[in-house]
Amino acid sequence: MEDGLESIPADAGNRTHAAVSVVLKEGDELELLLIKRAEAEGDPWSGQMALPGGRRDPSDLSLLHTAMRETEEETSLSLEERGIHLGRLESMIPASTRLPPITIFPYVFGVPRGTEARVSSREVDEVLWVPLVALQDPGATSTVEIHYGDDSSRMFPCLLLGDRVIWGLTYRILTGFFKILHATRQ
Repeated sequence: MEDGLESIPADAGNRTHAAVSVVLKEGDELELLLIKRAEAEGDPWSGQMALPGGRRDPSDLSLLHTAMRETEEETSLSLEERGIHLGRLESMIPASTRLPPITIFPYVFGVPRGTEARVSSREVDEVLWVPLVALQDPGATSTVEIHYGDDSSRMFPCLLLGDRVIWGLTYRILTGFFKILHATRQ
């Protein structure tokens, strides 16, 4: 994990920058904060399970600030007040040219037991804390068929959480994070 300061990859210069928060809550088991994005026309991530976050605003002091601001706007969780910044994961870009040219910077935070989050934006339908072990369970790994508007479809790896599907950039960020966790536990 990187320190979280502004190390923007050279190829990210012509892309929009966004940041997401990987928020872990202390407890008997670590829990991860996820959101379900609201259905919205024109949003390429409409209705998907995601990490809280969004595009960098010109007024943001840094991408770390973007992650914190967006998390509070979407979930009412102030990482400035309740969170401990633990580092930054490797940046990601969409694998599909169907998506906007964007680079996502994932920041990792820890929050204490009892921390609450709730829907606080019309961009979000649901906020949930998920046990990390449920996402790392080999039985959660699957594939999902995604249908496109041009009548084509494609299979993608995913994590299943009941009837919720975590795929795409969120899946890639989380599986990269799990690899780091696994390596640090050995």
